[in-house]
Amino acid sequence: MQLQQRGHLLTEQVNPASANLDQLSSIELVDVFNQEDAKTITAIAQAREPLAKAIDLTAEKLRQGGRLFYIGAGTSGRLGVLDAAECPPTFCTPPEMVQGIIAGGADALVRSSEGLEDLADQGAAAISDRQVSTIDVVVGIAAGGTTPFVHGALAEARKRGATTIFMACVPQEQVQIEVDVDIRLLVGAEVLAGSTRLKAGTVTKLALNILSTGTMVRLGKVYGNRMIDVAVTNSKLHDRALRILSDLTDLSREQAAELLEKSDRSVKTALMMHWTGLSKAECDRLLAEHQGNLRAALNQPT
Repeated sequence: MQLQQRGHLLTEQVNPASANLDQLSSIELVDVFNQEDAKTITAIAQAREPLAKAIDLTAEKLRQGGRLFYIGAGTSGRLGVLDAAECPPTFCTPPEMVQGIIAGGADALVRSSEGLEDLADQGAAAISDRQVSTIDVVVGIAAGGTTPFVHGALAEARKRGATTIFMACVPQEQVQIEVDVDIRLLVGAEVLAGSTRLKAGTVTKLALNILSTGTMVRLGKVYGNRMIDVAVTNSKLHDRALRILSDLTDLSREQAAELLEKSDRSVKTALMMHWTGLSKAECDRLLAEHQGNLRAALNQPT
């Protein structure tokens, strides 16, 4: 195994604010973490332009029938898998639309498989196995920026013509890479030196929240700030669906429940049925014509 020097990386530096970490009281520990975690908000603000570009490119490809892949190792890989797993219940997306790939596969979600991050060919194979193409988007996540598994995946994705996005917590001059969108989330040295599950993990989760939610907004899966494509698969989500219908219309909860059933438990279709007086079949047709965008379908001239 080739040894690499990584001590120069921002994520590996020693944080002077926590130099006496083992001597702090519990309340002082909390205060140090709180002060350092506040830097994640600034980091997101500084990355606003590449994040916005990533949203636009991802929405464009998904609109064409493409898929969004997150790929990473360790904490970065787990965060990608988590964000992907939350898209179907939140936005009623098919499971294949947003996928998380972690070095080591499903076992690595609950058991450390950090050694596998050094295998660039395995990252490339993960992209090849999924037959990634020109309409797909691949987001490589690597806090320290050097993970060979992620670099191998992004190189293979570029070779296949996919849109590539890189997300790291080190400046470009420390780790350079050729991708379509380069997102750097600079939060500085960790409270516990080198433990990128802390600030780096937090800022990565924030960025993934913005990327996936922003993409779904662009795809018309949101009306106002309501998740109108919510999958009604349990009592909590059924209650949320009824509240959305009642809040956006003049319907009582009982009327909203009746309408929801008539729409085959589709909040989006239910809203269109209520606002237009059209049948479910006609509403479904209009929504399909407008790629599921409720606002666009409602603005369709009659």
